[in-house]
This record gives sequence, structure tokens and C-alpha cells, in this order.
Amino acid sequence: MYHIIENHADFIIVSKFHGVDFHCNGESIGLFQKIRENMELQQLYPIHRLDSMTSGLIVLAKNKETAQELAASFREHRVEKFYIALGGTHPRKKQGSIIGDMKKVRDGKWILCHSKNNPAITQFISSGLGNGLRLYLLRLLTGKTHQIRVALKSLGVPILGDPLYCKKASGDLIIDRGYLHSYAIGFMLKGKYYRYKDIPDSGVHFCSEEFKITLKKYEDPWEHFQISKLTSPQDDL
Repeated sequence: MYHIIENHADFIIVSKFHGVDFHCNGESIGLFQKIRENMELQQLYPIHRLDSMTSGLIVLAKNKETAQELAASFREHRVEKFYIALGGTHPRKKQGSIIGDMKKVRDGKWILCHSKNNPAITQFISSGLGNGLRLYLLRLLTGKTHQIRVALKSLGVPILGDPLYCKKASGDLIIDRGYLHSYAIGFMLKGKYYRYKDIPDSGVHFCSEEFKITLKKYEDPWEHFQISKLTSPQDDL
């Protein structure tokens, strides 16, 4: 269901497995409740969440003060968030920004609009894997529902295995999960900067040699985007 990346005095960094719901769903216990029970915590505060299909990094606060500070950082878009996705090889553009308002439509789906009144903003770069897939490294500047899933759909390359936005894959590609992963995160807390990274390790395509070789180009996702440095020179991944 998950493994612990960091068990800090004020927060927990967790790597969520794909296919796991954040909250309880019917008789199925959710990730949040499972962590709280396993770690026997009296207090635990959700700061953000991931869709069931998405694996990777989640931040949870252990006390109210930390929860308030982190929640404010997320709300004010001061948290650095990077995701990895796999999709088709022929996007409308191979790098740049995807900007637009998002509108909810039928069946729980969202679409990207041309208007920019309160837009979702996603930056991305990409590289072909040479096996019928393309790796997308994405940086979120906002935090909208289904933001990355809709952004890539708008480029004509929905995420492989996305049950809402990618009904079928081209060719003979194996679909054993939704190929979206919360890859890296950076944030300030109480005057100190923290960075974490989590390499995906489940799914036949995330475990392929083509993916592993290509991902090496993005070992430090921060260096590929223009980001105001919050960190001091000695801070490492």
C-alpha cells in the first residue's frame, strides 16, 4: 500500500502504491487511515492527495502547526512538485507550458479550456523511450483536480492506463497500471528547505530498461526548469 520515505518529527513523506485510494472507499481502508493505524498516531493531517491510479510522494503532517504551514504553502503554490508520466509518442508539442481554465464535464471528467481566468499551469519536457512510449517530466505550478491527466490529454497523448482519459493504447502495449507518478517535491518548513525524490518501481513500463536509461537524464528535475532557488548550495536531493 505504501512505504515510508521520511519519518520526520513534524511530517511524514510516503510513497503511495498505484491503485490505492487515499481515503476509505466502502469496506476498503484508505491510505491515510492505514498509516495512522500502523504508526499509532493520535494526530495526522492530510495536506494533499493523489488519485488512486497515481503512485509516488505524499506529504502528511504530524501536528496542527505543521499542517497549517504546509497547507498554506500548497495553497499559495510555493511547493515544488514534479511528476513523471508515460504516454504517446506524438504530442502536439514536446515541451513547454500547458495553460488554461479547467471545466468539469460528464462522467467525472475535466477538460482544458482556452480561457485563462483561473488557469491550471503545467510545465513539461519529454523524451522518447524508443518502445512506442514517451516519458513526460511535468512541473505543476497549480494544483487542480486531474491537472496532469487533462493537460496530457489536451496534447493528444493521454497517460497510458488512465481509466478516464485513455480508453485504449496503440499497438500491443501492456497496460497494467496508470502511468503517473509523483516523482519529486520540495518545500520550506520552519525556515528549512526539504527535497525528496521517489523513483517508480511498479509497472512493466516503469521497470523497463528504456525507461530507466531515459530517466537518468532527469535525476535532478529541478535543473530542467527555471525555479526560484529556495535552497542553499549544500542542499541535496
